[in-house]
Amino acid sequence: MTYRELAVPGAWEITPVQHGDPRGVFLEYFQGVPFLESIGHRFDLRQANLSVSAAGVLRGIHYADVPVGQAKYVTCAKGAVLDVVVDLRVGSPTFATWDTVLLDDVDRRAIYLSEGLGHAFLSLEDDSTVLYMCSSPFTPEREHGVHPLDPEVGIVWPTTARDGSPLEPQLSAKDLAAPSLAEALAAGALPRADEVDAYVASLGSAEA
Repeated sequence: MTYRELAVPGAWEITPVQHGDPRGVFLEYFQGVPFLESIGHRFDLRQANLSVSAAGVLRGIHYADVPVGQAKYVTCAKGAVLDVVVDLRVGSPTFATWDTVLLDDVDRRAIYLSEGLGHAFLSLEDDSTVLYMCSSPFTPEREHGVHPLDPEVGIVWPTTARDGSPLEPQLSAKDLAAPSLAEALAAGALPRADEVDAYVASLGSAEA
């Protein structure tokens, strides 16, 4: 299993070793000790989610108040999604920077996003099945969003599906109503980098 830090500090691409034979494939998509050694603190699993999305479904950009925030360890068990992390930490040198990882049922990569980062993905195939391990439970009053098509963020979303057919983004009513990055910033709704750094640093003392 290898870890590669993304252009957004606090986010990593994780590539597992796959063991295949005529029966199929086996892999470990999460390992606690390598995670601790690579990230610097353990992953405290508090909730696990699963979503199934048609081609073109666009979910995000979602984030949670820090503290406590919600770190996510995400993989795609079936199909394919373009997974995106966005730096929403006010005061971060990489504020508004984004990066992507293709999560699919071929390379079976995962992505880890620490607290204070925004998360979104676009489904590239019908019935794409995404698994999320989360460091805190869903708490509606602490959950927020930024519009995933905000031109200021400028995410370059794919326009064709895995099979080459055209994609038309499908957003939930909640995501359609999400503020732009500028609106969220003006409203004081975004995480502050210093508070996020202090909170994440406090996790470093946790034992594996």
